[in-house]
Amino acid sequence: MDIKIAQMSHFVNGNPISGPYPSQNQTIYLALGCFWGAERLFWRLNGVFVTAVGYQGGHKDNPSYQEVCTGQSGHAEAVLVNYDPSIISLQEILMHFWQEHDPTQGNRQGNDVGSQYRSAIYFTSPEQEKVVRASYEAYASSLKDSGYGPITTEIKPAEEFYFAEEYHQQYLAKNPNGYCGLKGTGVSCTIGGA
Repeated sequence: MDIKIAQMSHFVNGNPISGPYPSQNQTIYLALGCFWGAERLFWRLNGVFVTAVGYQGGHKDNPSYQEVCTGQSGHAEAVLVNYDPSIISLQEILMHFWQEHDPTQGNRQGNDVGSQYRSAIYFTSPEQEKVVRASYEAYASSLKDSGYGPITTEIKPAEEFYFAEEYHQQYLAKNPNGYCGLKGTGVSCTIGGA
C-alpha cells in the first residue's frame, strides 16, 4: 500500500482510511459503478466509520487506475465500507446499495461501460454472506415484479482490496461538482431487519 494512503485520514470525517478500525466494526466492499459517487453515498450514512475507494475482485496485484480502466486487471471499482453494526445494520447498507444503482445492467452503469463498473458485493464473513444473499433474493423479486430483468451483481468473498490513488479518495468532497453516475431503478428495497 502506498505510504500516503496508509497515513491518510478521511477527508470528510477524519477517521483513518486504512485502519486500525474499532474492534466491533465490520467491513464490506461494494461496487456499483463509478466509485466516486458510490463512496459519497456510504460516507453519509450514520454508523459508517470510514469509506475508501479501491479495486476489488481482479487478478493483478496492485493495479493502477489506468490498468483497471482497460478491463484487463479484472477489478471492479469498489468502496470499502467500515461500519459499526450497533449503529447501522448491514441490511440498511445493502438497502442503499440496491436502490442507488441498477444491478441488472451487467458490465456498466448508465454511460459508464466496462467490467470495472460492474455491480458487486464482496463479503468478509459467513454471517455477511447470509444477509447479502437474502437481500439479493428480496430485491430480485421486487425488480422482477417491476418488469426488470435478472440481477447481474457479482457476490463473492472479499479478496485483496487495493486502495485507489490518493486523488480518488473522497473525490466528490474535494470536487463537489465532479461526476456522479449513480442512478437507481426507482424500485424500493425492503429487506427484513433493516
